[in-house]
Amino acid sequence: MRHFDEIFDISAGRHGGAAALEAKLSKPTPAAELAKIPEDRWLATMTKCIFQSGFNWKVIEAKWDGFEAAFSGFDVGRNALMDDATFDALIQDTRIVRNGTKISAVRDNAAFLLELRDEGGASKVLGGWPSTDYIGLLDLLKTRAARMGGTTGQYAMRFSGRDSFILSQDVTARLIAEGVIDKPAGSKSSMKAVQAAFNTWMEQSGRSLTEISRVLAMSL
Repeated sequence: MRHFDEIFDISAGRHGGAAALEAKLSKPTPAAELAKIPEDRWLATMTKCIFQSGFNWKVIEAKWDGFEAAFSGFDVGRNALMDDATFDALIQDTRIVRNGTKISAVRDNAAFLLELRDEGGASKVLGGWPSTDYIGLLDLLKTRAARMGGTTGQYAMRFSGRDSFILSQDVTARLIAEGVIDKPAGSKSSMKAVQAAFNTWMEQSGRSLTEISRVLAMSL
């Protein structure tokens, strides 16, 4: 596995130099700001990523005002208590993409966020989870939230602003090239190997998961 500086140099060489690469890197939202994100915005971001999964992102974006209205501004309490009549109405609501399974996920994820109140709240749990155990957070989303497995949960965390990596095709290819994994990660052992590699690169560079993930993606 190469030192992070070597991978950075590879990426810089492909993107016009170190300064140009730095300009393309995004950093996670500071912890103090993550702590202020209200529950409805966590639910909104999770919902957007679920509906975008396997669908044209531009269509979801164009309809997003309709989603906000249809799901009551993603009020967690109201969506967690969604009754059959409300669900049936949403199935017929042309303001959104009418996918019953994904609509149900909104209700389930609202209930999940309510559960997190007993653990300190969504912003503390999701935003404050240590980056050195990011795979633990992904496992939490996979097991306790709805339709948050795979890259959907990863994108939800990235779009919420928290420190994160996304195992995109390019990131996965770099991880394979570095001998971290030999195929796309999915098993617990392969995810542990990925986390260990990112932890090493964080120690070497002082950078966030978000920055490292982007550098890896741009190295190919």
